[in-house]
Amino acid sequence: MHGYGVPVVPEAAAQRSPVGPRALLPLTLPALVVGVAAALLLLGISELAEALEDVLWTTLPRALGVGRWSTGWMVAVLTATGLAVGLVVWKVPGHAGRDPATTGLVDPPIPPRVVPGLLLAAVLALAGGVSLGPENPITAANIALAYWLGTKAFPHSPADLWVALAAAGTVGALFGTPVAAALIVTESLVGRPAPGPPGQAPGDGPGVSLWDQLFAPLVAGGAGAITTALVADPTFRMNLPDYTATRYSELLGAMVIASAGAVLAMAAVYAFPWVHRAFRRLRHPVAITASCGVVLGLLGALGGQLTLFKGLEQVKELTADPDGWSAGSFALMAVVKVVALTVAAAGGFRGGRIFPSVFAGVSLGLCAHAVVPQVHVALAVVCGVLGILMAITRQGWLSLFTAAVLASDVAVLPVLCLASLPVWLIVSGRPLMQLHDDGTSVR
Repeated sequence: MHGYGVPVVPEAAAQRSPVGPRALLPLTLPALVVGVAAALLLLGISELAEALEDVLWTTLPRALGVGRWSTGWMVAVLTATGLAVGLVVWKVPGHAGRDPATTGLVDPPIPPRVVPGLLLAAVLALAGGVSLGPENPITAANIALAYWLGTKAFPHSPADLWVALAAAGTVGALFGTPVAAALIVTESLVGRPAPGPPGQAPGDGPGVSLWDQLFAPLVAGGAGAITTALVADPTFRMNLPDYTATRYSELLGAMVIASAGAVLAMAAVYAFPWVHRAFRRLRHPVAITASCGVVLGLLGALGGQLTLFKGLEQVKELTADPDGWSAGSFALMAVVKVVALTVAAAGGFRGGRIFPSVFAGVSLGLCAHAVVPQVHVALAVVCGVLGILMAITRQGWLSLFTAAVLASDVAVLPVLCLASLPVWLIVSGRPLMQLHDDGTSVR
């Protein structure tokens, strides 16, 4: 398994047949339970990280009488965060999982004993201001727990069932909607046999319809999304003006912005193995993450405090005042965020790349709008996000969905679809921002 999806079987079944309610109904309860549990774990870890973040970035600097966004404090906190994460990787059982440079969003289940260390490392990184999101470690933890508990309750159930349910529940909770989960599963599972109900292995008969394959993941994604909506506000709310009418005069600008985002992100992808090797020369996990923390602190000082953390709250601040910064400032923030994402992911911090990619794409889009005001600000932003996300994740549906959600209007979809074409030509067949165990890039 590699990349930001579960393994793809390219051979589509020649014949599709309905599964029927007798096979699908037994999946409903496990899907609901996994979806709710996945969302609750995500929300719990996020709350814990936010509480620690408040201590590190508000309570402590106020008590010490230092500026919380001063260069010294940013470098100190991120260095300390690197030391703490390095100690977790070094000493905690399971060593916080595999090298994060070699993992994707959805991987095979890890042993349950690895989960506590992985989540602790993720909380420290999120609170300390590292430019990574919660999605990778939370998804890995949910898959591990769902697989462990599910196979104990139903010993003959297939691993793919629990992987799909946990991944869908987590993605649904992350985005506040099951649509993102369905799109990821659609990319990954077309042509595969549908996971059988608990206690029953998948059949050897002909392939089933796409909606039969999506039934259980949609239930899990919906349960995760509803849980998030009931407990917390949805995360993707931007203050962008409505893009209410498709203007094909802006098509060239949309393609240029999306392509520029892809080129910027691909530069990071090609640099990724080199940065990884540079940090690995330090050998000891504490030295690796501590030195990475120093670099991230200096990058934060260069790009400003908005370039710290996973980026969602900072994106809302940017879009609330699109004219509040110059084109140069937006460009600097976009580049710094991409570099910080690359350094953090290569330097041993546990975290995901979707949310910081969104911040970089929004900054790039706002830069483009500042340079060419004739391009609608919402269109510029979503095209920047589309280009960077597609290059970093290599998930076309996820990139289109995320960009469209930011615009909050279906009028942007035709232009986004056309803008995605040159982007895919740029990234298709290129290395991924993920490495094999020997340090070479995954393709």
